[in-house]
Amino acid sequence: MALVPLEASNWLVLVISLPTQNATTRTRVWRALKALGCGVLRDGAYLLPESPEHEQALGDLAAQTLQSDGSAHLLYVRSADEEQARAFQKLFDRTGEYAQLMGDIHTFKAGLTASAPSVLPRVLKTLRRSFESIASIDFFPGAAKEQTAMALSEAEAAALAILSPDEPHAVAGKIKHLDKSDYQGRTWATRKRPWVDRLASAWLIRRFIDPKARFLWLEKPRDLPREAVGFDFDGAAFTHQGARVTFEVLMASFGLEDNCALKRLATIVHYLDVGGIPVAEAVGLETILQGARLHCETDDALLHEAQKTLDYLYAAFTEEVYASSAESTLNTAAKALRMER
Repeated sequence: MALVPLEASNWLVLVISLPTQNATTRTRVWRALKALGCGVLRDGAYLLPESPEHEQALGDLAAQTLQSDGSAHLLYVRSADEEQARAFQKLFDRTGEYAQLMGDIHTFKAGLTASAPSVLPRVLKTLRRSFESIASIDFFPGAAKEQTAMALSEAEAAALAILSPDEPHAVAGKIKHLDKSDYQGRTWATRKRPWVDRLASAWLIRRFIDPKARFLWLEKPRDLPREAVGFDFDGAAFTHQGARVTFEVLMASFGLEDNCALKRLATIVHYLDVGGIPVAEAVGLETILQGARLHCETDDALLHEAQKTLDYLYAAFTEEVYASSAESTLNTAAKALRMER
């Protein structure tokens, strides 16, 4: 477990005492302290590294405790020496929690071939949520987190190989800037039963690259017609490259990366396709597309429904960008007027 420098060893200590008869408040406060990842100094004394977020959270718990006729004191503490700093940090060692999760990951991987494919995404989500829950309170991460993250990524890749055997692998190399005029009225082909990256890429192609694009849904990538432009499978003209998913590769290839609304949408597509930094709107988009996938019998119908949702998201993001730009312009103008006076 990594140690923070002694000069950064500042802490918050919440000392509380709740009336024994108020079981509901005691349970609520205890669960909140556990969710925050507090270290326990002794019964009724809880420790967290100092930060504005922790200060706010512990302050709220102190207020709740006082409202329930208990006592609460929020103290600001500095480690006396390096030995005490190390002792405090050990209270936040998450190695045991990572080890338990590693066991669950290994069990999942061992049973991959015997599990029903429909179960795999649900179990993977549970494992990913468990990892993110531990990581969110792992204030001094070390090798245990790295090992667990690697094991989880390997498990996700193994499951993906079963669920989508033709899912593309990222390739290296510099993305070439292309002229849209060379890609007009083309047939674009990808794997059938498209999901987020393929649906969003098809939407991007039709809205920003080739308005008259026709789409072909392939049973296997090897079925690609010679005249078609392939996307989102190994060997396709446009597919995962480096850390970019196909949607991002298309943006870079056709000079669309300066579009702030598209960049915002790209973060959602990236997260839903390969993981990474969570995005607030991702869960909503995923849920809507899952519903559309269940409702639509053909891939053309699915794309039609997905396009409407993506149009709405893009419009909302564009409005936010415009509002933010207008506000910035007004602030700049107001500042200039104040300077003139």
